[in-house]
Amino acid sequence: MKGVSNNKAQNNNQSKGTKRDFKKPIQVLRISKKDNINKDQKIHNNQENSIGDKIQTKVLKPQIIKETPSPENINKNIQTNTIGSSFEEIDKPQDLKIINNQIFERKVDEFDFDESAFLEALNSNEPIGTTGETTKGKIIAIESDGLYVDIGGKAPGFMPKKECGLGVITNFKEKFPIGLEMEVLVIKEQNADGMVTVSSRALILRKSWEKVSNSAKNGELIEVLINGFNRGGLTCDVDGLRGFIPRSQLEDGQDHQSLVSKNLKVAFLEVNPESRKLVLSEKKASLVSKFANLKLGQLIEGKVLAVKPYGFFIDLGGASGLLHQSSVTNGSIRTLREIFVEGEIIKALISEINLEKGRIGLNTALLENSAGELIIDKAKVMNEAFERSLKTKALFDKKEQK
Repeated sequence: MKGVSNNKAQNNNQSKGTKRDFKKPIQVLRISKKDNINKDQKIHNNQENSIGDKIQTKVLKPQIIKETPSPENINKNIQTNTIGSSFEEIDKPQDLKIINNQIFERKVDEFDFDESAFLEALNSNEPIGTTGETTKGKIIAIESDGLYVDIGGKAPGFMPKKECGLGVITNFKEKFPIGLEMEVLVIKEQNADGMVTVSSRALILRKSWEKVSNSAKNGELIEVLINGFNRGGLTCDVDGLRGFIPRSQLEDGQDHQSLVSKNLKVAFLEVNPESRKLVLSEKKASLVSKFANLKLGQLIEGKVLAVKPYGFFIDLGGASGLLHQSSVTNGSIRTLREIFVEGEIIKALISEINLEKGRIGLNTALLENSAGELIIDKAKVMNEAFERSLKTKALFDKKEQK
């Protein structure tokens, strides 16, 4: 019985304790809710006060006066701008200086700056000699593998022995004494030490290409010494350049190797410095020699060699001229064969002499008194060709003057 009563007692205690615990949290929750409300109100009030302070601070901020400020106002404005710098950007102050209580704006020209010294420093660091540039220098040292040439840079230029000239140089030191002034070509820009590589050989070859190019444009003839041969033709030397004469461009190419060590008169057929291609022709030289007796506006007589869709080829006695279809007549034609045929002897005016290409241009339209006259009465035009050619002399004289 005692144990039973004790169990009841325990149950009673537990039920009582449960009631107390249930009521106590209710009171705590109510107190906590009230505290949270009070805290929220305080935080809300603090935020409103903070915003109000910011607005008030921003409104009360003094405006910057644009008038010329005094030294005292400058200090006040700087302090005021510093206080309000967290709310808006501050206007960047001008660079000012005060002399005798007067404010002056500081300018760039008033800084300590020596422009001549600055330019001199730039020029001293500027690289001397770019690839392809021609410059003059003086030999200052001779080595077994080349020369050192003073070209005005922070370091001398170096000329390898193979770049000192054309061919094999036997008396090296005698030909290039110290102090000798020479013109060189920069073939490699400066390295880390400021030294450039120069060449006398490259400069000689450049001048040679320029010379032969001008000669080719003017239709000049040159005489060369044949120094070798191969299956395709002959080789020769032209101002240090290797020239080639194909067998097809020889007057007699059957036994071409027999021409070695002999002189030939040739003309330029192709000149290409980029590919280093120099092709010459003996046949063209013979043709150009005949051009020497021809002049613009000259009346010639020749045989029609061939009729092509673009005009007629006329034999001028060892040379051929082209009578282009646009230069045949001022009238309209249906076919070229209604004007001239192969083997026919005609008269025409020389309208073009191109020595570089070895070409002669002819014209018969200038012999007409009216458009299409050559189609209507060809015989009359050919018979009166000499008298009619005199009328065109003034026209060709103007072309020669140009």
